[in-house]
Amino acid sequence: MAKPPMRMLSGIKLLCFTQFLLGPAAAQYLGDLGAEVVKVEAPGSGAWERHWSGGNTYPGGVSAFMMLSHRNVRSVTLNLKHPKGRELALRLAQRCDVLVENFRPGVMERFGLAYSDVRAHNPRIIYASASGYGSDSPFRDLPGQDLLIQAISGLAAITGCEGEAPVPAGAAIVDQHAAALLAMGILGALFHRERTGEGQRIEVTMVQAALDLQSEPVVYWLNDGQVELPRERLASAFHEAPYGIYATGDGYLAISITSIATLSKALGDPLELAPYLDRQAAFTYRNEIRQALDPLLRAKTTAEWLDALRAAGVWCAPVNDYEHVFADPVIRHIDPILEFDHPRAGRVKVLKHPVRYESGEPGLERLPPALGQHTDEILKELGLDDREITELHADGVA
Repeated sequence: MAKPPMRMLSGIKLLCFTQFLLGPAAAQYLGDLGAEVVKVEAPGSGAWERHWSGGNTYPGGVSAFMMLSHRNVRSVTLNLKHPKGRELALRLAQRCDVLVENFRPGVMERFGLAYSDVRAHNPRIIYASASGYGSDSPFRDLPGQDLLIQAISGLAAITGCEGEAPVPAGAAIVDQHAAALLAMGILGALFHRERTGEGQRIEVTMVQAALDLQSEPVVYWLNDGQVELPRERLASAFHEAPYGIYATGDGYLAISITSIATLSKALGDPLELAPYLDRQAAFTYRNEIRQALDPLLRAKTTAEWLDALRAAGVWCAPVNDYEHVFADPVIRHIDPILEFDHPRAGRVKVLKHPVRYESGEPGLERLPPALGQHTDEILKELGLDDREITELHADGVA
């Protein structure tokens, strides 16, 4: 039975000055939960993400990057460099619960839309900012981009093998994690306001989000733990063997937290593993264990190893490419894909909201908007009439 549409945040209004992935993804999480989300874009050009997409993915000429993070959003165009544009933005902020922005620090101040400016018109506002390094950082003007943050934060250096180049993650994990943290912070601030009546400013930095992703190795390192890249292709700098990914007869297999004794028994107690059955050896000799396992695991296919090792209590999984990811029964069970028909892009597939709720199902109530699609509608909500709106368009304000 289909669940009702999600209305958890019904009545909560967000005004967004967002770009790239972090800000839009945070707003989409809340829009999925029923919040009313309005995104302010520049007339004519619109947001950066309308003009770029990874993998050269533009179905019907529409950026897939834009569509993956802008459902349940309305778009209004305002020229924030024009006094009338700033005035209208402040009027919109006066009617909103949350303002979300992820420009570089200083940009909102130049627009006359700093926290102090907005708070003067709406003391209850939750002003949520995200940036690479923080508004008070001496490095605030450096570009805050996912790969650069992975590099600065140690995330790339802690991944891979000793003597080889650092390995960045294959997805924009810092952006996405920072987006989730920003959404969480907004929800916390809204709950605080319900109790106290107080608005406030909250801030998320990508560099701290990147450290948060590394809480295990960072805390081990800070407390004099053994954190060092393995010589062989194990999967982390702090786990003991056999934790890693291994070639099989036809692909790759991941083996997780499992004792060497358990794995050895599942493999028929090969002589190659006999010197390492003592649990204390699993970290000290992890590179040697890896070398011993490599030829053993190439003897069967991934499917054969999955059956044998899982039956023996070994934690393991196939290493899937995307074709196999979405054919895997584990993935098919959670039904993660949302499909919709877009007037320009045609049939589009994106990922669903990642949390499940008993009270309803976050879904698609608004398609990702065309640039300025809702400008007239939103300006009329501010009380402007058709003549005033026509003049704003003619003057390049909206």
